[in-house]
Amino acid sequence: MTPPRSETTFTEARAQMVERQLRRRGIADERVVAAMNTVPRELFIPPRERPRAYRDGALPIGSGQTISQPWIVAAMAQALELKGDERVLEVGAGSGYSAAVLSLLCRDVVTIERHVALADQAQALLRELGYANVEVRAGDGTLGAPDRAPFDGISVTATAEGAPPQALLDQLTPRGTLVCPVRRAAGEHLVRVRAGAEEILAAVRFVPLVSDE
Repeated sequence: MTPPRSETTFTEARAQMVERQLRRRGIADERVVAAMNTVPRELFIPPRERPRAYRDGALPIGSGQTISQPWIVAAMAQALELKGDERVLEVGAGSGYSAAVLSLLCRDVVTIERHVALADQAQALLRELGYANVEVRAGDGTLGAPDRAPFDGISVTATAEGAPPQALLDQLTPRGTLVCPVRRAAGEHLVRVRAGAEEILAAVRFVPLVSDE
């Protein structure tokens, strides 16, 4: 049996993750760096996976879903270019980790998870840890949250086929930014959409974005 790791050990691993995985690979937004160095990633994964909490890779979290590698979480947050007063929509709450990171970078976050069990777990954990500006919803994230729109930023943590869902694009403010992995003939890439213009950021791999429709 693997012995439990101390909080000090996790704190050190988190600091090493920031330096080796984030700063060295282009994460330069100091607010993003600080958020990644603050949120306890180990608490957002199953206990058996905690010794690997700060490895440079994705980890299973149940319901066939994964928590993205730290660099991906940081890169998507950095791509939104948040200043602190924005409303952000996240599609794909997972365990709630990236929502916790986003909550430290903007005014409030609405995060949607289609797997009810994961949504319930994320909501309970975020509440327990004091992330009061995050609202967790269970449902079809491709539809967004029209009752809370428009959003200054939208982060999609699953791969859309061909293009980001139009419903999400329609829920952006005129100057809003959407970050979403998209699969096309050329492969799967993280793209940023702002004011109708699209920019390819990086090659990535995510679970598919699923719609109930």
